[in-house]
Amino acid sequence: MGMKQSVKNLDNKQVGSVDLKKEIFASASRPDIISRVVNWQLAGRRSGNHKTKQISEIRGTTAKPWKQKGTGRARAGSLRSPQFRGGAVIFGPLVRDHGKKLPKKVRKLALRSILSTKQEEGKILILDSTVLEKPKTSDLRKKIKQLGFKSALVVDSPKVNENFVLASSNIPEIDVLPVIGLNVYDILRRDTLVLTKKTIEELEKRLG
Repeated sequence: MGMKQSVKNLDNKQVGSVDLKKEIFASASRPDIISRVVNWQLAGRRSGNHKTKQISEIRGTTAKPWKQKGTGRARAGSLRSPQFRGGAVIFGPLVRDHGKKLPKKVRKLALRSILSTKQEEGKILILDSTVLEKPKTSDLRKKIKQLGFKSALVVDSPKVNENFVLASSNIPEIDVLPVIGLNVYDILRRDTLVLTKKTIEELEKRLG
């Protein structure tokens, strides 16, 4: 058995209902798994381009600064050594990939968990379509006000209507994504999750 939820259009009128699968929209809450996936996502976004020069990369003389013995000074082999000004940095950062692997089943579990959490909080809104006749921001602002949210992630399948994308681009705290790009971090960033009927069908195939 599924859970009945009303479907609205962009004019905030109920145009039907849809059955939500409990295994996707009413599963157990797993904050630990959600946190793990968010950390995995953010690690993958890090550029990893920070770097310091090692001694072999520093331009300068290769001559020994002074003789090994007899000066009363500590032994030194190169002016490019870290103890000298302009010298190398020891154990400094190198260019690297901060990404790490995470099993697909863990990512799916986190997505089911965050969808269930949003549903439990009453923060999921289902639309029949995201199609706008004109890409006018002022018109979309009125429709969003009627629907009763300020901060939202809008997801459609296979992609969000182009006019909707253009109209929403100037509205703060409104993000749009195709269903294939739906992820835990972007869901958490916004208060309301707006899905279409097609999106729900795709999610049930993907997470079922």
